[in-house]
Amino acid sequence: MGRLVYSAIASLDGYVADEHGRFDWSAPDEEVHRFVNDQERDVGTYLYGRRMYDVMRFWQDGGDGPGESEVSVDYAQVWRAADKVVFSRSIEGVSTPRTRLERSFDLEAVRELVRAADHDVSIGGPTLAAEALRAGLVDDVHLFLNPVLVGGGLAALPTGLRADLELVDEHRFSAGVVHLHHRVRTRG
Repeated sequence: MGRLVYSAIASLDGYVADEHGRFDWSAPDEEVHRFVNDQERDVGTYLYGRRMYDVMRFWQDGGDGPGESEVSVDYAQVWRAADKVVFSRSIEGVSTPRTRLERSFDLEAVRELVRAADHDVSIGGPTLAAEALRAGLVDDVHLFLNPVLVGGGLAALPTGLRADLELVDEHRFSAGVVHLHHRVRTRG
């Protein structure tokens, strides 16, 4: 049985994008990228909303061209090896292999997908993750907190949700990014 894992790169004040939708401040350096790559190796399926899929599909054809770093090439291979499920009512279709489109986010179907999985399932994007967190489906939360305040925007975690977490691991990177891994103890 897999675990449903939510990971986000966020500002110290808890946003994945600022109020203008920018997230250039969140680009991981090589040390953080290598750590993320190792964390993602256990992912067998990515669950995305439309916006996160639009960002992540870059890795289907990018990241491994001439002059790309070793960690970028590695991540492209990790991403391509996993299945993807995109939840969207607005897009006509998907453009990457190993990807299927679902029109609605069916909580029971996601629960069964995770239960039947041989590997972890990653839920990407705070909007989709908020639904899974509220439904009590998320097992682990990984936050990469960047040493920047953006003052508002798209929050990494939903408001109005109460859940007890257990700190499983923490790691500080040389550029000031801090990784916090929490396991969800009680939900709802």
